[in-house]
Amino acid sequence: MKTRMQDSTLLNMMGANEEVIWQGKPDKTCFVLEAIFNPMLPMAFVWFLFDMTIISLFTLGIKNSTNTPVGLILFIVVFFGFHLMPVWLYLGGIIFTNLKYKNTEFLITNKGVYCSGGIFAKTYEHKPFAEISHCNIHRGIFDQIIGVGDVVLTSIHDGYNTRSQHSLYRGITICDIKDFQKVYSITKQLQADVYADTMYPNDLRPKENHGYQTQYKRDFE
Repeated sequence: MKTRMQDSTLLNMMGANEEVIWQGKPDKTCFVLEAIFNPMLPMAFVWFLFDMTIISLFTLGIKNSTNTPVGLILFIVVFFGFHLMPVWLYLGGIIFTNLKYKNTEFLITNKGVYCSGGIFAKTYEHKPFAEISHCNIHRGIFDQIIGVGDVVLTSIHDGYNTRSQHSLYRGITICDIKDFQKVYSITKQLQADVYADTMYPNDLRPKENHGYQTQYKRDFE
């Protein structure tokens, strides 16, 4: 079950006593499809049709006019250039999907979960298993068609949102992975072991907790 990727920044973020259990990236086909058919698509489409209708009327009026001020034409071009910003943002998200995919990576160790993402400004997040209280599986339409899924890891403070924005208590979503069921089983077991040992620290917290019978040294092959 262990996989390795060369030149991974996430590997450099690991602690001295951490062991890699799983490492991977999203399925690229699903990643691209979700970038194209995102919730912003309907709004961008309607916005584009509305502006194109207004622009067509202005263009028709300019053609029928014998003396259209240059300033008016320049104003129309600049105005609609900014007014179409939702469309540009949507198209930009699609254009830079490949760069975002390149920067997206997931890493599971025996201590926690790491993930990276972003387009131009890369982000790196870490969620210790001691802070994780819920493990869930989410499968959207494209996930089910392609055969992948999301593993959603949240704490008691997190809202269940697979695409939530960054915040202090935001969870981590290991999205669009083929072996989502195995990853879910791994994270659920590690979360149960570490979280239980943190909440019930028997034997004055030795290296191995005999009081609650937790098992850190599992073989996830």
